[in-house]
Amino acid sequence: MFVLNGRPLPLDTPFEANGTLYPANWLRLASPAERAAIGITEVPDAPGYDQRFYWGWTSSGTLIPKDHSGLVTLWSATTRSTANSLLSPTDWEIIREADNGTPVASGLKAWRQEIRYACENKVTMIDLTRDTPELANYITYVSPSGGAISDYNYWPQYVEPSVLAVDTVADAVVTDASGVLPSGDVV
Repeated sequence: MFVLNGRPLPLDTPFEANGTLYPANWLRLASPAERAAIGITEVPDAPGYDQRFYWGWTSSGTLIPKDHSGLVTLWSATTRSTANSLLSPTDWEIIREADNGTPVASGLKAWRQEIRYACENKVTMIDLTRDTPELANYITYVSPSGGAISDYNYWPQYVEPSVLAVDTVADAVVTDASGVLPSGDVV
């Protein structure tokens, strides 16, 4: 990050220094010597942090966590909203079954219940966290090797049942108009 007189200078933004106006691309095009000549220094960017869980850094370099109880309420509501958005595309099938008796595809009701169980398990885990760092870890955990992720990020997937094609010609019983089989038997 570039700093002039204690004030950060964003890239690609015009600025004024010592009574001179500089164009938006000047910081990118200027050499380190040209920047230093007008008093611009370059300092390392502050380390990143997850703004969903933290306010920023203290002057001593520690993260400032957001209110844990407020985050628990927020993440519980977000989790329930996600479950509802996963269920809503199939709500019409449940309503149709209740309305006119058309059966729901096999496995759909079981999948919908899996979503409900997963949601409640996630909300329970959120409620069990003791502080903001523990909550942040539960929501965002990815192992250093990249293999394991938090179960928070996993939702059961519904797989539509495959329709088996029936060979109707091989399975059909052939009769003539009188219902007599070619062998002479009567149907």
